[in-house]
Amino acid sequence: MTKLPVSCFIIAKNEADRIDRGIGSVIDWIDDVVIVDGGSSDNTIAVAQKAGARVISRQWDGFGQQKRFAEDQCRYDWILNIDSDEVVTPELRREIEHLFAAGVPPFVAYGMQVCLVYPGATKPRYGARDHWCVRLYNRVHVRFRNSSVHDSVVVEGHDVGHLEAPLYHFSIRSYAHLKRKLDRRMWMSIQRAETLSPLHLAVRLVTEFPMHFFKYYIIRRHFTGGLDGLRYTSLQAKYRFFRIHRMIFTSWRAQIDTSQSEDHSDELISECNKRNH
Repeated sequence: MTKLPVSCFIIAKNEADRIDRGIGSVIDWIDDVVIVDGGSSDNTIAVAQKAGARVISRQWDGFGQQKRFAEDQCRYDWILNIDSDEVVTPELRREIEHLFAAGVPPFVAYGMQVCLVYPGATKPRYGARDHWCVRLYNRVHVRFRNSSVHDSVVVEGHDVGHLEAPLYHFSIRSYAHLKRKLDRRMWMSIQRAETLSPLHLAVRLVTEFPMHFFKYYIIRRHFTGGLDGLRYTSLQAKYRFFRIHRMIFTSWRAQIDTSQSEDHSDELISECNKRNH
């Protein structure tokens, strides 16, 4: 069967234990599969090459920057982006193949559902509704955002098509792994966050946990996931609360340090004045 004139790129770092699953879901029907490795210390590169992908090494400098670099390495303008822990389902493959069988797709970008799979499971919970993302697009018209944290395709000014079938997202190896990911993301978010007023932070401290618990448990339907859904939701909401708590603490410490510095400066000025007299 002739492969689609499409490039699929994956950015990766230390994903040797699971990247072959994602590559395997596209290698038989997409003509160009590119892995951009961000400095893995495991055998990610060897696993990716064995699976049939073309591998390029580049030091990691942020999600958006890495993905924009990967876009430039693709042989085709039409690009499918998946993460190293994601898998294209057979249904999504058929939908994309059907889209290109009719000629040039009518939209320049297509979004799809990305559905989380809990640790140890093989498919998402019933009615999963986690993220809707643009992952299939023409780079001539749209590109990934140049952002270290937010890796999304900028589609302003363009209509976006919808694909019905989902990507499966095997995001977390275990709940301990999820805690580490959330902690790392929390500190990245704090470092890049804009300065908020004390009142704003105080309100967020009270509302952050219940708001995000409702978002994940009800809106994103983790209530259908049983105990796993409750555990996942609780961790997501808890780390959102911790983020605001740490921002308040960081702001408080900065104010104390500034105050102490000013007090010390006043003492030096006073001492100098005494010596001059």
